[in-house]
Amino acid sequence: LSPSVDGGHFPIKRVVGERVVVDCDAFADGHDELAVRLRHRPPRSDEWHELPMETLGNDRYRAAFDVETVGRHAYGVIAWVDRFGTWRRDLERRLDAGQDVSVDLLIGADLVRSAVDNAAGSARDRLSGAVAAMTDGAAEPEARGRAALAPELAALMATRAPRSHAATSDPIREVVVDPVLARFGAWYELFPRSASPRPGRHGTLRDVIARLPYVAGLGFDVLYLPPIHPIGNAFRKGANNSLDAKPTDPGVPWAIGGPEGGHTAVHPELGTLEDVRALVAAADDLGIRVALDLAFQASPDHPFVREHPTWFRARPDGTIQYAENPPKKYQDIYPFDFDSEDWPGLWRALLDVALFWIDRGIRVFRVDNPHTKPFEFWEWLIGEIKRAHPDVLFLAEAFTRPKVMYRLGKLGFSQSYTYFTWRTTTSELRDYFTELSTPPVRDIFRPNVWPNTPDILHETLQVGGRPTFQARFVLASMLAASYGIYGPVFELGENVPREPGSEEYLHSEKYEIRHWDLDAPESIAPLIRRVNEIRRAHPSLQTNDGLAFHATGDDQVLAWTKHITPAWTDAPTGRDGVDPDPILTVVSLDPREVRTARLEIPVAEVGLDPELPVEADDLLTGRTQTWPGGRGTLLLDPADCPAAIFRLRQGPDDR
Repeated sequence: LSPSVDGGHFPIKRVVGERVVVDCDAFADGHDELAVRLRHRPPRSDEWHELPMETLGNDRYRAAFDVETVGRHAYGVIAWVDRFGTWRRDLERRLDAGQDVSVDLLIGADLVRSAVDNAAGSARDRLSGAVAAMTDGAAEPEARGRAALAPELAALMATRAPRSHAATSDPIREVVVDPVLARFGAWYELFPRSASPRPGRHGTLRDVIARLPYVAGLGFDVLYLPPIHPIGNAFRKGANNSLDAKPTDPGVPWAIGGPEGGHTAVHPELGTLEDVRALVAAADDLGIRVALDLAFQASPDHPFVREHPTWFRARPDGTIQYAENPPKKYQDIYPFDFDSEDWPGLWRALLDVALFWIDRGIRVFRVDNPHTKPFEFWEWLIGEIKRAHPDVLFLAEAFTRPKVMYRLGKLGFSQSYTYFTWRTTTSELRDYFTELSTPPVRDIFRPNVWPNTPDILHETLQVGGRPTFQARFVLASMLAASYGIYGPVFELGENVPREPGSEEYLHSEKYEIRHWDLDAPESIAPLIRRVNEIRRAHPSLQTNDGLAFHATGDDQVLAWTKHITPAWTDAPTGRDGVDPDPILTVVSLDPREVRTARLEIPVAEVGLDPELPVEADDLLTGRTQTWPGGRGTLLLDPADCPAAIFRLRQGPDDR
């Protein structure tokens, strides 16, 4: 049975409006026909819905169902030997051969008679009528036989016939259905304390509200805020991660907790809980979700350290173990001990933290370093939350090993960060995104692709200048249905590392309050705005399906198409005949030289007629080119823009 994750131990993932295509092998000894049905059940329902599964040949069957509500849906397969279907098949063969079918009709009548008790009303009457017709001695056997083959009778028997010795798939499979935002969305991260319009003043949540029109104008769907809680004073870090903090240094937002409170408190200089409500409401009005950071760790000043010392790991000298990622040391952060004697109390307290913010309108969480906490904890916590709030989404900040990242996806995380930041060549990008967009990964892992984060300034951005920022942005936003940027750092091209060989920013906002000129001429905000418009206008860009890479004749140029593929077949047209909406993106990875891409797009594979011209509408410039047979040549100049985005459509038939 597929799709199935680890034999059904974990659910697959879909979003509202998607189709779940189920395939299975079903066979029995002998030559009898089989009845194979797909069963599915929506959340909070005891009623199973059934669909017949079509044979694909070689004992393989397929059917599909659409999911229209958030929550956990169930599905499976039931199959049995179809005695009536087998009889009907053999009767037709005997009639075609001109054989006497008198006895066969009596056998068939007994089969129909066995279904009468499973019917009521008009269905029961029609089945009884069929029995009478099949046993009517006054009629010719051939005429009675032809009547017995009526499609109406076959349809009645398909649902009313007894299911002797039926086999069911075990265990029941599940599909977690999330809001569409789990599959498609653009995220924007900013530090509220740097949102003040006046240099030198600590930003507030009200300043973030004033920043919302800018974020919405760029076309972002999610505004992600690093922790907004009080920051500890003990071992506070100074500028550039210095151990000698000045009294004016604001501290690291991830060092959570102080005299003002812990994970359910708001940093006094940012505002109040009422300001959080106001921000969520203002964002909702603009179609933006606010995502909060869920960082389960504490500063030495957190109330939990005093109230629940057993929730932390003590060292032999009596001090509490601070966080480390050798050689990095985070003296200002204490990890929780998830295996402490009072682990049930700790786990419940952390669940209460998430529920506290859910009650205040938060529906999206970015989870800090989930791979450093027990798998069982996340499966429990996410399960508890989604039972009551199935629309809540969790993004895993898990820059760790692939199998660990995929395991977190199986446990319930809606999305995850990826290795995109470190995939910098055309071959690396092709291989990685092919892996992410095909089973089995696509059923349990939704990528959210970021070219930068507060922790990661990759070398390519340090040395490539504005063209590399443009290229990496187009790669992220067009290869993946979900992506994010850490801004305004990204759109303004901030690219100076703390020291050579480091991925840390110089004067990082993690340690300092910064002021940004959003109207700076070097900003790539216009490109970001236009690409987000393109993403919203084209359904093929709102999924990770339908991705195909194409040769360019240059190993520094990457080209790919995305188009709508039906879930039902491998045909190149959309489900129910919708426009395949093929979008071609071409990106040069060379920030210095003009590159030439010689393209030959297999137009039939993206739903177009290869016998007709292909019109390529440049969605960034507004110009249109004609490409006979999908063949075209492009020049990509990094001084202008190292990327091009085309909507492919059928040209006129001049034959």
